[in-house]
Order: sequence, then structure tokens, then C-alpha cells
Amino acid sequence: MKTKLIFGLLLVLTACGVERAPEQETCGELPPIYPDYAGVTIPAEIAPMNFNIVDVDDYDRMYVKVTGSKGGNIEAGGDWAAFDQKQWRKITEQNRGGSLSFDVSVKKKDGSWQRYQPFEMHVSEHPLNDYGLVYRKIAPGFETFSKIGIYQRQLSSFDESPILEETAVNGQCLNCHYSNRGNANQFSIHIRGSHGGTYVRNDRGDAYLNTKTDETVGSCTYGYWHPEGRYCAYSLNRIFQNFYVGQDKIIEPWDAMSDLAILDTHTNQLILSPLLTTDNCETTPAFSADGSTLYFCKAPKMDMPGDYEKLKYSLCSIGFDAANAKYGEKIDTVICADSIGKSVSLPRPSYDGRFLMYCLTDYGTTPINRQESDLYVMNLATGEHRLMVEINSEETDAYHNWAHDSRWFVFGSKREDHLYSLLYLSCIGDDGVATKPFLLPQYNPEKYYGESLYSFNAPDFTEKVSLDARAVRDMVMNNPTQKVSVKR
Repeated sequence: MKTKLIFGLLLVLTACGVERAPEQETCGELPPIYPDYAGVTIPAEIAPMNFNIVDVDDYDRMYVKVTGSKGGNIEAGGDWAAFDQKQWRKITEQNRGGSLSFDVSVKKKDGSWQRYQPFEMHVSEHPLNDYGLVYRKIAPGFETFSKIGIYQRQLSSFDESPILEETAVNGQCLNCHYSNRGNANQFSIHIRGSHGGTYVRNDRGDAYLNTKTDETVGSCTYGYWHPEGRYCAYSLNRIFQNFYVGQDKIIEPWDAMSDLAILDTHTNQLILSPLLTTDNCETTPAFSADGSTLYFCKAPKMDMPGDYEKLKYSLCSIGFDAANAKYGEKIDTVICADSIGKSVSLPRPSYDGRFLMYCLTDYGTTPINRQESDLYVMNLATGEHRLMVEINSEETDAYHNWAHDSRWFVFGSKREDHLYSLLYLSCIGDDGVATKPFLLPQYNPEKYYGESLYSFNAPDFTEKVSLDARAVRDMVMNNPTQKVSVKR
């Protein structure tokens, strides 16, 4: 009996793969880990921040001990640092408002150990209570049509599941998806192709709408929900694309024409205004936190595509009275493109009314394709705005969205390799300064990101979404059954 017990214990220890490093002095250097998690601030609710050792030729295995400033410790070891999910959650909860110290040692192939200087992660006092993230995964090439899907990822674990994949709708292109502050029962998905339309879910159920009318320049494309949930603002775009050969860029989408409208999801009416249906290009709307203001980007009509690199968008706003479904009588310019010599895109007000985050590029309105795209933040109380130097990189930084409590935000960045957009999270303080962003954790991050062939587009926070893909397929393949009307 004793022999069996010892053998069973050995099996458990072997399965855990934790070989403890001997006590020794540190080498004075930080460990070469991927992703770079040193000094980041995390929510207590995040999945284990697993990491790999990289750029060590004679590496055999690693050992990591994590110690909380407010108590507790856990350990991991083996080919990479993979922490037990329950132990991880316990120590992060225990150290909310404190920090975690990571003591990393590496075993060389000759049997010797090297201990690195410990690094810290800070555990925020602000919780991240959203279920997870929703995003589109798409290959960053355009030579052939490839697999596209909209997925949701639980933030407290590594669980990812499809909401809708293009295979479910017979090769139609799943384009833009938008939810109302992460509400699983208020969102829309724009679908392009021979059976294209706008899929809308709200408190009255699901509908598949034909939003192209004889009175509008295009169908509903880029959307943003009013906080009350009845209305959703859309840009109506007629989109074309430039493809480049022999340059350090692949593609540039641009609008031949674009207007704005607000969809009343109770009546399926597009509410138009002569101020927003002009010869100019109006696009990417976003409601303020209280819904009384509609932000959008606006540029003068240009000779396209020849003048594309001269196309610069200003940030504008107009009032909206939800009780009477009426727009304001004038447009205000918040940031003038001519004054700054840049183009504004993707305005995203925080849901608590404190800030507005946006992108600046040299030209155009699709920052995910612009290497120089940077994130800026405006203090809505003071009107001051600044470059977020603490989170930007030398590569593309764009496609940002706020968590429900407006403390955490997510954005896409191509800082890894210039080509693939991956997701980063950060926390913003009362002063508008954000913490060092961290890459969305994966179970084995080097393997996951090294083998992935997809960019992560248009991320947003979400509740857990349940969608019947077969029902959606029936709606889509039978073509949009409901046609919207127009109200002026």
C-alpha cells in the first residue's frame, strides 16, 4: 500500500512538471519572457498570465514562484509558465490593489540553473466584470477569400467559441459587429455578399434587414448603439479598395460616398437629416454616454482615388433627442483636420462620460491599415486631448473599445510583426493616463500567437452571446426579409 501511495505521488509531481530551482543569486537581468508582462497592471479577474522563455539557446525548462504583496504564493514550471487557474484567481483576488512578484529561474541543458531578477505585475483595484471579448478573426491577406468568423473569448479563462462563422452563411463576408455596451441581446452584424444585409438583435427579437434604399447612398455599415437601446446610428457607405504592389502596405479602403442615419429598431425606419446626407463624407458615428450627442468623422468630397492621400477627416458632433427622434440643428467641429494636419477616426466616448478616445492618421478613415495610427484621448470635461504615449507603439494602434465600467479598454495593435493585429488591454486612471498594455493571455502564448494566421479585428467587451447559427443561416440565405423605410 505504501509503495502504491509513493508511486501515485510521483505521478502527480511528474504530471505537474514543476522542478524547483535551487536558491541562488540573481543574474541582475530581467527574464526574457514572451509576452512582455513585466510592470503591467491586470484585473484580478483575468485568465492566468502564462508566459514563455525566449531567446535562450541552451534552455531546458523553467521554474516560477509568484508571491503576493498581500500574501499567498503559487508556482509553475516546465516548458513554459502555465499557472493553475484556480490558484491564479485566488492569489489575484487576495492581492487586489497590491502586486505579484515573479521569481523566474531557467534550467540549462547542462543541468545548471540561472535565476533572473524578479519582475512585478500590479493587480488593479478596479474589477473587470465583463464576461469577455468579442472580435472578428480574419487573415491579413486579400488574394483569396478565407475563413472569417466572429468569436467570443472569456476573459477569466482561455475559452474561445464562435458566435458566427462564414461557413454558417455559405461564404458571405461577416463584416462589422456592434453591441450596446456589451449587451448580448442588443447587437448587429453587417454581412456582405450576394445575400448581404444587416442582422439586428434587440429586445424585440432578431431580424435580418435590407438597409439599402433608393434614398440612401449605401447600406448600414459602421454602427453604434444609443444607450437606451432603441436606436442604432450607422454610416451608409459605398466602399472601394486600393491594392498596392511593391509598397509597405497592402490595401486602403475608402469611401466614394458615405452618409449617416439612425435606425429605429422598433419601426425599422432610417432617420435622416439633411445635415448628415451631403456631398461630404460622414462616417463612424458614436453616441455620447448620455445619448444626447452623436459624434462622427467628416471629410470634404475629393476626387477619388487619386486624391486619397489628401483625404483628412475632422471630428464633429450633432445633438440627438431620443424622446422625439430628432437631430440637432447644427454641426459642431470638435477637432478640425485642417488645424492639426491629421485625419481623425473611430471616436469612442467612455460610457461614464469622462473621456473620448480616437485615432489620428496621416489621411483616410481606416486606421487599422495605417502604420502611423496612434491612439489619443480627450478629457470631455476640459476639452484637453493628448497622445497616449504610454500605450502606443511604432506600429498600428487602433480599433479601441471600452469595458462597461469605462476603467478598462481594449485595442488592436500590429506591434508584434507589422502585419497581424493582436489585442491588448489597459486600465485608465482618473487623470486619463493608462497603464502599460498587456497582450491578451493565452494558455501557451508563444505557440498560440506563433501559429495563428489571423488578425483580431474590431474588438469589444461583451456578455456571453448565444446565437443559433442555423437560424441565422436561414435568414441570410433567404435574403433580407424586412426592408427599412426612410424618415426625414
